Amino acid sequence: MTITIRLEEEKDYRQVEEITREAFWNLYVPGAEEHYITHTLRKHPDFIPELTFVIEKDGELIGSIFFSHAKVEDEVGKEYPVISFGPVSISPKYHRQGYGRMLIEYAIAEAKRLGYPAIVIGGFPYYYHPYGFLGTKKYGISMPDGKYYTGIMALPLKKGALDQVTGKIVFSEGMYPDQTHLAGFDETFPPKEKKVLPCQAKFEAAVNEIDETEY
Repeated sequence: MTITIRLEEEKDYRQVEEITREAFWNLYVPGAEEHYITHTLRKHPDFIPELTFVIEKDGELIGSIFFSHAKVEDEVGKEYPVISFGPVSISPKYHRQGYGRMLIEYAIAEAKRLGYPAIVIGGFPYYYHPYGFLGTKKYGISMPDGKYYTGIMALPLKKGALDQVTGKIVFSEGMYPDQTHLAGFDETFPPKEKKVLPCQAKFEAAVNEIDETEY
C-alpha cells in the first residue's frame, strides 16, 4: 500500500468536491454545503493554496484538507493573524482507517514549517484534542458573541504564539459563501436524498456547548 499526500491540483477539483459531498451528506444538516465551500473557497482571497492537500491511496484520491486565513481581533481593533482548516474530507469507504489523521498531521506539520503562528478551528473536541488543540478559552479567544465554546479550539505552532493574543476569532468569509447558488451547484452532482438524522441534533448540541473548563 502506498500513501501519498500532495498539494491539490486543478485536475483534482471535481473529484475533491465529489468526495467532500459524500463525506458530509446528511452529517450536520440535511444535505451538505461543504462541497460548495471547497468550490468557492479556492477563489477567495483568504484561501491558502500552499496548505491545501489531497491524500491518495495506491494512486486513488481519497480525501482533502483546505486552509484559510483567519484573525483574532481585540477590543481596540488590533488584529492577530491565524489560520484555520476545513473542510477536511475522507471518502466514506475509508473512514476510521487513519487516513484523516495522516492528512491532518501532515498539514499541521507543513503549516508549522511554513511559519504560520497558530491554527484556530471549529469541530468536535474529542477528535481534535489528540492533535494538541485546546479550547480557545485557554487563550482568551472567544467567538464574536463573546462566549467560549468547547468546539472552538486553538493550536499554537510557535512557542508562546497566543500568549499575548486575546479577543474574538473571525473566520474567513470564504467559509460562509452566499447560499444563492448552492442548490444550482448541487444539481450538477448525482441526486441524493436529504434526511433528518440523529447525528445532526448531536452536532447542533455540540456547537452550542459552553466551555466550562478551568485551564
